[in-house]
Amino acid sequence: MKKALLSLAIGGFGIGLTEFVIMGILPDVAEALSISIPKAGHFISAYALGVVVGAPLLTGFGSKWPSHKVLMVLMVWFAVFNTLSAFATNYTSLLIFRFLSGLPHGAFFGIGAVVAAKLANPGKSAQAIAMMFSGLTVANVLGVPLGTYLGHHFSWNIAFMMAGAVGVLTVLSIYFWMPELKKSSDVGIMDDLKVFKRPSFWIVFFLTTVGTGGFFAWYSYIAPLITDVAGHPEYMVSYAMIIAGSGMVVGNFLGAKLAEKFSPINAVILVLVIMVSLLMANTLLASHKTWVIVMTFLIGAASFAISAPIQMTMIKASEGSETLGSSMNQSAFNMGNASGAYFAGLPIALGYGFTSADFVGAGMAGMGIFIAIMAKNIMQKKA
Repeated sequence: MKKALLSLAIGGFGIGLTEFVIMGILPDVAEALSISIPKAGHFISAYALGVVVGAPLLTGFGSKWPSHKVLMVLMVWFAVFNTLSAFATNYTSLLIFRFLSGLPHGAFFGIGAVVAAKLANPGKSAQAIAMMFSGLTVANVLGVPLGTYLGHHFSWNIAFMMAGAVGVLTVLSIYFWMPELKKSSDVGIMDDLKVFKRPSFWIVFFLTTVGTGGFFAWYSYIAPLITDVAGHPEYMVSYAMIIAGSGMVVGNFLGAKLAEKFSPINAVILVLVIMVSLLMANTLLASHKTWVIVMTFLIGAASFAISAPIQMTMIKASEGSETLGSSMNQSAFNMGNASGAYFAGLPIALGYGFTSADFVGAGMAGMGIFIAIMAKNIMQKKA
């Protein structure tokens, strides 16, 4: 079981690398392609849109085959288009490759979460899912800072070549370590699609979209926040990414513990309250060189404390179609990615400064609290 979960974690590392490194090298990509930083933010949104489209599409097609084989095919796709992203020469080509790179993301994590839960010991599903997501958090400690450093000092293309290489490694690890599994869904595609008729599914979907959008509003513009607002030199961005990633590692496993101690939905509400408080505090502290680093760790921890609880909430809300529901939650997560980056970019483009992104993030996380309370009430009535 440990090796099987490790193979999922390696895939999570690759996904975390390609999803988040763009935020650290955003100024470098913008300069290389002769576009503005807000326009370069479209690459973040393009990847997220790929996740949104790919999650239901690839999960539906993949449900006919054994889960371990589907996971391998998804990572082959991931490796190919991340490598092609490294060779993009203009805004349009990189936008297209980023979209295509995002297609397997949701299906991989969605199928992987269900597989992890099935492989786990009784009562340890949250920790097994957190183990898979740990790859994504570790990417923010090691892969993203390394990619950011290499992007600053050599070429931004290297980061996407790294992601492609990790994709190949994931394929090999699944092939050698993952046990033979049944197909990811025991029902037909049409039966799976009935999950879209459930109010509980949609309320959790919007909860993930809006609530996690608060984190992405902050993280999408972390590089200029560290340099332009706090006044740190450019090399500090790499260290800030390590600190944020360290917070994510801690928060990921803390969130799993909260889900097991209370309940997944109560853990989500608690984490969102903390997120709002931290983002609002950051609007006042971001100009302070020491405090901006402290807040980077704390916000990173809060952002990923929500991962396992909200994934478990969606699996419960989509009972009977867990794989599709789990994959769609990754679509929702990346709609939060796209919307957070987009809405936070609007006040920045209007000249309100990079701390305005934190106000946007706090507003989105705050809306997530009310949606989470609604989700709790709906699920309690259903029970």
